[in-house]
Amino acid sequence: MNRAHNAEEAKKSLSLATQHFKNISVDLIYGIPGLSNEEWKKNIENALSFRIPHISSYALTVEPKTALASFIKKGIIDNVDDDQAQEQFHLLLDELMKHNFIHYELSNFAKDGAFSINNSSYWQGKSYLGVGPSAHSFNGKQRSWNVKNNSKYISAIRQNKLPIERELLSITDQYNEYVMTGLRTIWGVSLEKVTREFGKEYHTYILLQSDKYIAEELLYIEDEKLKTTPKGKFLSDGISADLFKLDVS
Repeated sequence: MNRAHNAEEAKKSLSLATQHFKNISVDLIYGIPGLSNEEWKKNIENALSFRIPHISSYALTVEPKTALASFIKKGIIDNVDDDQAQEQFHLLLDELMKHNFIHYELSNFAKDGAFSINNSSYWQGKSYLGVGPSAHSFNGKQRSWNVKNNSKYISAIRQNKLPIERELLSITDQYNEYVMTGLRTIWGVSLEKVTREFGKEYHTYILLQSDKYIAEELLYIEDEKLKTTPKGKFLSDGISADLFKLDVS
């Protein structure tokens, strides 16, 4: 993985952190080339041994211009196996459910009361304010982001200017974002909210697009909320894309 630390250093850091903080989170990566299911289960057991209340876990993605991408291109390391990544995702689900973790978002698991307040705001479309270079803000209808460069940010502030760019989201943009984030969470997509905030046309559209996924037992409707089944969780991003609506305005 070409990381700057090794497993022993990671465990030492966790040992120190848990002596001083009760609410901490660990990130785990699955789908790593050469990582067997048995080794993956051992990684999960290691994390659980520290009695951590929150775990975020992500499938490995190979980003361009990284050492990993170069190793794969040269044949030094095998490419990511999507089928094995999906197997390891379901192993993760099984193991964490045994330890009373709540799978409240596609990549996030927590004990009761330990959900990430910050990220939960993103997934539920709540407003948030970002302060400082490269920080993002959102008010439900408009997204904005500050300039990344520290010196340009400071210079603008000294001139009493906001070093910020803004993007106004159309109704379709707002609908698409709500579907994308909602399907990733235990809260799902509220069909009542779709009608109330986006209109009956969108309500009709999402039901029509969902039919085949409901038939394939990847989606289901409960209390007027569209949610992913256990089988559909790993595929939620792809399913969301098929529920998106094109903005023709």
